[in-house]
Amino acid sequence: MSKLKYTKNELKRQKDDLKRFTRYLPTLTLKKQQLQLEITKAAHVIKEIGEEIEKLTISTNRWAEVFAEDVDIKNLIRIEKIHTTEENIAGIDIPVFERVDFKQEKYDFARIPLWVDFGIEAIKKVSNLNIQTALVRKKRALLAEELRVTAQRVNLFEKIMIPRSHENIRKINIVLGDMQTAAVVTGKIAKRKIEQKCIGV
Repeated sequence: MSKLKYTKNELKRQKDDLKRFTRYLPTLTLKKQQLQLEITKAAHVIKEIGEEIEKLTISTNRWAEVFAEDVDIKNLIRIEKIHTTEENIAGIDIPVFERVDFKQEKYDFARIPLWVDFGIEAIKKVSNLNIQTALVRKKRALLAEELRVTAQRVNLFEKIMIPRSHENIRKINIVLGDMQTAAVVTGKIAKRKIEQKCIGV
């Protein structure tokens, strides 16, 4: 940190800094609150998706025993492409789930049991939900990191930069005031000496 200069230029610089810090702090504080709210929402969405997966698992378990039949359902369907978009939250680009494209192999309906159709649909639903969860977890992680940085900045402004600027302005004002007083006193002494010289004292 550079040494504080007790000049009018330094005083102006410190006042400009203080004005900038106090103008920027509310924006940072608002961003911090927005990030906290979005992280809470993301946690709620993760919980909701988890409950949906649990319900789906319970409903599929009713006919899961049939999976014991000699059909490898996983070979019949696979994820081909995951589509996402982006949204901007508090200045961060966040991936948002759009849809999943599946590649489904053709199979003989006469030879494959009826439950396979339900099984494929269940796999699609669970895959969709798992991918959504992964993206929301990523969103929450990105937001949490941005919140950490923003909170550090808020603390820096609130606890260090603004108080330091106030203190620097106070110190400079005292020194400049003392210098002005000293200049006035010196001026009066010089004036008195000149006057005494003129009258020949």
